[in-house]
Amino acid sequence: MTAPTAVLFDEPGPVARRRTRTGSIVAGVLLLATLVLILIRMQQQGQLDPEKWGPLIDPTNADFAAVWQLLGPALGVTLRAAAVAIVASIVLGLVIGALRLLLPRAGRVPLIGIVELLRGLPVVVTILYVDVLLRTLGVHPGSFWVLVVGLTLYNCVIISEIVRAGVQSLPRGQVEAGLAIGMTPAQVMGQIQLPQAVRAMLPALISQMIVVLKDTALGSVVLVSLGDLGEIANRLRQVLDNSVQTYLVVGLIFVVINLLLDLLARWVQRRLSGSGRSTAKVEVDNGMQMTGGSNT
Repeated sequence: MTAPTAVLFDEPGPVARRRTRTGSIVAGVLLLATLVLILIRMQQQGQLDPEKWGPLIDPTNADFAAVWQLLGPALGVTLRAAAVAIVASIVLGLVIGALRLLLPRAGRVPLIGIVELLRGLPVVVTILYVDVLLRTLGVHPGSFWVLVVGLTLYNCVIISEIVRAGVQSLPRGQVEAGLAIGMTPAQVMGQIQLPQAVRAMLPALISQMIVVLKDTALGSVVLVSLGDLGEIANRLRQVLDNSVQTYLVVGLIFVVINLLLDLLARWVQRRLSGSGRSTAKVEVDNGMQMTGGSNT
């Protein structure tokens, strides 16, 4: 079995590998030196003092329990907002992506306009516009639902484009075969194309889920009384006078959750890939049995 050859670039030679290795070492040393300088500077300014970190990481600290009694529910608000926005975005994204492919050219024009408008707006502007629009209409659902609606509007059109690209990447012959056996275009889309496209675009969907989770932090910037991690962290750092420590801990919480989502994506992708291979093997075996073939 021969080793795979490089397609996009030539295999680096000894000199190039040596330069790459040297550059990596130099970059690592510079990064480590920068980190050491930052820690020294923080120590000089008292940012490493135990009393600034204690309320966040030391269970024996008098303020530890009170701090996490605030951060715990705030984390729940953040996760609930992200979960609702993710589910709504995926559902609407699938619908919008499918409609954009199924509708005739004239029917696609308004849909394309809406998609391009929402794609072009920054997500924070979308959240603000939802808040202002609902207040103008006399509707007051609360900051939580304003954040969810804003995130959903922005992310559903992104997911719809992912869906459209995934469906268009499939072989055209599948559509022709489905139509030839009497299926409608909607049936072909729902029963043949979308299941395959979702499997192919799963990594992109998981990446967008991570984006939704991170964008929940924008709610504390533009909305009031949300009670999410960002808002509670802002209150805590003002009371405890430890902005660096509080925001670092909150940032680490987001990093851990995103890493868990990434692990979930890898696990689901492995399961789907294994399921797909098993299904294909069964179909091949059945076909060989029907034709009297042998695998020996």
